[in-house]
Amino acid sequence: MRIADESLDRSWQEYANCLGVDPDLFFPERGASTREAKEVCRGCVVRDDCLEYALRNSEKFGIWGGMSERERRRIRRQRALDRQAAIEAVAEKSASA
Repeated sequence: MRIADESLDRSWQEYANCLGVDPDLFFPERGASTREAKEVCRGCVVRDDCLEYALRNSEKFGIWGGMSERERRRIRRQRALDRQAAIEAVAEKSASA
């Protein structure tokens, strides 16, 4: 059975390295090191799923998929630019046809 809204699917969490780890590790105080949390994520088999979950759900805080809020913001920005470029390319192609 496929979950209708993939943003709600959290079955990947059952396989996460962070399962059972103190959640505070992944939500450090501003300016504190994220190194330990990222180490937990480094070899995780569901790292990509975790990151995608955070991106799709606009998680603003914490380490998700081995990335900080700032790093995820960069990914969201780049994806938005890529989408815009694709839209413009299609519009340009349609206009010249």
